[in-house]
Parts: sequence; structure tokens; C-alpha cells
Amino acid sequence: MSVRPYRDIYRRKSRQIHVGRVPVGGDAPITVQSMTNTATTDVAATIEQIRQMEVAGADIVRVSCPDADSSAALSEIVPEVTVPIVADIHFHYKRAIEAAENGAACLRFNPGNIGSQERVREVVRAARDNGCSIRIGVNAGSLERSLLERYGEPCPEAMVESALNHAKALEDEDFLEFKISCKASDNFLAVAAYQQLAEATDAPLHIGITEAGGLRSGTVKSSVGLGMLLWSGIGDTLRVSLSADPVEEVRVGFEILKSLNLRHRGVNVISCPSCARQQFDVIKTVEVLEERLSHITTPMTVSVIGCVVNGPGEATMTDIGFTGGGRGTHQVYVQGLPDHRLKDGDIVDHLVELVEKKAAEIEASKQQAAAE
Repeated sequence: MSVRPYRDIYRRKSRQIHVGRVPVGGDAPITVQSMTNTATTDVAATIEQIRQMEVAGADIVRVSCPDADSSAALSEIVPEVTVPIVADIHFHYKRAIEAAENGAACLRFNPGNIGSQERVREVVRAARDNGCSIRIGVNAGSLERSLLERYGEPCPEAMVESALNHAKALEDEDFLEFKISCKASDNFLAVAAYQQLAEATDAPLHIGITEAGGLRSGTVKSSVGLGMLLWSGIGDTLRVSLSADPVEEVRVGFEILKSLNLRHRGVNVISCPSCARQQFDVIKTVEVLEERLSHITTPMTVSVIGCVVNGPGEATMTDIGFTGGGRGTHQVYVQGLPDHRLKDGDIVDHLVELVEKKAAEIEASKQQAAAE
């Protein structure tokens, strides 16, 4: 029991697998994924997009392999990036075999979509021979016809039955290096399906609200759905599915994890919405500050509050705090304590300098501790 038990989240116990060098499940950190939207055969563009996601912090990146040329392109893409690559396979089992042979760390497909158990066996053999794991990807929009006829519509029970049937196809081949996703665009359906699935298997779960929408609406929808699951301890890896730049998916994924204290990367800015009491332009300051601090990966908390009503209190719980004061003179806090005052004019530059200095100190301390 921690000193603040109301903040504790107890993660569901799952077995651990690996996607390349990245552990998924067990006691491993919850990983953040995204997916390229370039043509996979455009190798240069795909590599560039993956590298952008790497900079944003992506742990795993998925690449679609709809044809033989795309799966062949993996042999050029994989050596040029550092994150493990998941090959997205839909129907043709040979694409899965090719992807495994060309460097994919994981294969995403539904065993039931690629044909007979003999074909599943061939894919499992390729995965095992090449050190690949597998993601079983169930989607409410593409459930098997037999399940839809029996249940009448996509429902949690149908989705879970589909997932467990696919899992059995792999278990029958004595292959347990798999995770499962059970996605829907409806929050209620997705959450209910994952809750039932979490009770039915110890496989790691890849969570997401599929086809969530654009940047704003999709972020809100995903935050609600994923937040419910993560708060209840469900989820070992996640993707935020947005009709937006894939880099934004990574950023939103980390923000969701940060908000639940499940994972920390970069600067967490605590700021007020501003009101008539503000002593400087809070909204503009925060907008510029977040952009200027986007390169910082060290976990830190910075408060930017417009007045003294809540500012001093928030600052006591942050690494760097800034509170608006009268006559253009504001208070800067370091490690929760008043440190110095600052005049209008160079607020952002000054805070960036303080954060960069503090981040360097934290990293140096980590390196010293590791050396000792």
C-alpha cells in the first residue's frame, strides 16, 4: 500500500512476450505504438516516418504488408530503424512468412483469416524460426460471418469468442508468444470486450479504440476508452488510432499514460485555464513553452499558473514552478520552494533554460548512480 492509495493502479497479471527487444506484458512498462501511413514500398518515406515516431518516443511501429513488394521492402526498412517493426497481414499467409523472413519482429493477423490450420502452422514455423511474436487482431468491423449470424451483431461475447478461437489455433501449435487486441470504434463495446477477454486469458493485451476519429475528437474518445481500461489495470501495450500524423498518436499515447501515472516521458506541464486574475498571457505562454520543451525526454513536472490563488500550492509539487504576480513581477519556484522573481518579457526563454538545466542535472545523477 502506498502513501497515496487512491492513486494506485493494480495491473492485470499477464504473461510476458517480446516484440523484438521490447518486452510486452508481465511487469514491463506499457508500451506505446503507432503505424505508418506511407506506402511501404516507398522505403525512404517509410523509414523517415518511422524515425519521426522514434523521436516522439514510439516503442513499436506497425507497417502494412498488403502485397509481396511491401513485405520484401521490410528487408530494407528494418535495418535502418531502431524500433521493432510489426508487419500488418490481412489475408495471405505467404505475406506473413515473407515478413518474418525479412526482419519483422511481430506479425499482426487473425489466424482464421489466412486459411487452414496447415497454413497457420507454416506461419507459426516462420515466426518461431525468425524470433517473431504474433498479435491476434480482432476488430468489431470484421468479425467472422458465422459469429455475426449467431450473435446478430458485433458484441463483446462475439469478439471474445473470435479472439479465443484464434488464440487456440496458435496454442494448438504450442506457440504462446502472442498478444491479443479486441478493438471497436465504440467505447462501450471495446471496453466490455477487453474486460471479458482479460478474465479469459493471461495473454498480453494490446488495447485501442479503433478508428477513433480526427486529432481532437479521436484524442478525447481514445482517452475515455483507454483511460477506463488502464485505470482498471487492463492493457500491456496501446495504440491511439487517429486520422492524423502518426507522431500525434505517439504523443497522445504518452499523455494518457502520464495522466494515470503509469509512465513518464518528457515534461508534464500543469497550467491553469486562465481568467481575469491572470498576471501574464497564460495560454500563449503555455502554447509556446510546450513546443519549446518538446525535445526534453527526461520526466519532469512544470507548473505555469496565472495568479497566486493556486500558483504557490501547485508549485510545491513540481520541479519548476511559475506563478504570476502583480506589476509584471512573477515568482519562480525550484523543487517546490520560492527561488527568485522574474519580470515580464522573457518568461518562456527563462523557463526553458531552467528546465533544460534541471533535466541535465537529473540525467547526470542517473548516470552517476548507474556507474556506482
